Amino acid sequence: MSPYFDSMRYMRAKNFAQFKRDLATWGAPTVNQVYADTHGHIGWVPSGLAPKRPNWDGLMPVPGDGRYEWKGFWPREKMPFAYDPTKRYFTTSNEMNLPADFPYRERKLGFEWTNGSRHQRIEEVLRSLPKVSIEDSERLQNDIESIPARRLVALLAPLTSDDPSTRAALSLLKGWDGQMRADSAQAALEEVWLSRHLGRAFKRAVLPHAAADAFGAPDTAVMLESLEHPQARFGENAQVKRDAVLLASLHDAYQEMVRLQGRDSTAWQWGKLQTNLNAHPLADLVDGETRAKLDVGPIGKGGSAYTPNQSTYRASDFRQMNGPSFRVIVDVGDWDNSRAMNLPGESGDADDPHYRDLAQMWLNGEYFPLLYTRAAVEKATERRIHLVPGVRTR
Repeated sequence: MSPYFDSMRYMRAKNFAQFKRDLATWGAPTVNQVYADTHGHIGWVPSGLAPKRPNWDGLMPVPGDGRYEWKGFWPREKMPFAYDPTKRYFTTSNEMNLPADFPYRERKLGFEWTNGSRHQRIEEVLRSLPKVSIEDSERLQNDIESIPARRLVALLAPLTSDDPSTRAALSLLKGWDGQMRADSAQAALEEVWLSRHLGRAFKRAVLPHAAADAFGAPDTAVMLESLEHPQARFGENAQVKRDAVLLASLHDAYQEMVRLQGRDSTAWQWGKLQTNLNAHPLADLVDGETRAKLDVGPIGKGGSAYTPNQSTYRASDFRQMNGPSFRVIVDVGDWDNSRAMNLPGESGDADDPHYRDLAQMWLNGEYFPLLYTRAAVEKATERRIHLVPGVRTR
């Protein structure tokens, strides 16, 4: 596939037409490519080889007897793209972003997408801004407002309970804005509820137990839609059954938080549960002192899988497993005004002061200048590393 060789070509593109042409041979991984130029034009090109499947969609296994063979790949001109959209911006966050008029039944590019909450939150922010500055972009990349959390809080708003733990949980979450801060007690309770209790209770309420136990966490979008419109899945007395699921699972989550962080809910913190650890590949092979030198973290973290600042964690121990270790904001035309962040540092040498010095800045949502012109780079240069070929001796 060698896709990144295409990068060498499209970085020299003079216009959007050349940009699209230079991506025509990008094979895999399939990614969203974005374009901007100094004349103010912007564009979006999803790139990657997409097979033609004449009589199936690729979602399920099929017999390998020749009836379901691919018929080549869709050419670049048959793939979607955007150029100078009327709303003057576009976003990509792995959501379903095929254009409304794209013939998806014929050109079966994909049917499984990540949750759209991050995209929805990014849209909320961008629509509220008359013009987006570098600083706005920094704040947006570090935004930790969770739309699923907001939806769950809205479902709880009219509910009451005589059970002390459930009543305390309802009181804690009442009016919460869904900000997944590391020091937030509400975020800790909501995520423990969502990832460890609500999904299991929901499955068992709408499916036979054997079916519910046959798979892991339910799709969050499907679950939220079903909870907001219970008649579709809960049968008779749907709202009563839905409310019972919400309250019983919330009770269990509150009790678990008591076990995890004590009875004083004002001391609960999401960052005491969710942590980021940059584990060195050799850490398990060395002694504890050396491991502490090689590893960076663990450090308490905010955000969730559904916030623009993505933080997908392992539900078993809340260790962050996915998220942006690298961030970049490009000021097109004023290149030296660009910003970036790279976790945990720029050096791979554990004895170097730049091995872990960016970790706290990354956690705080800070950036360093991403300099471009030679003059700016030379002015900021701290040290040069020369790689000199050795002389082979016998």
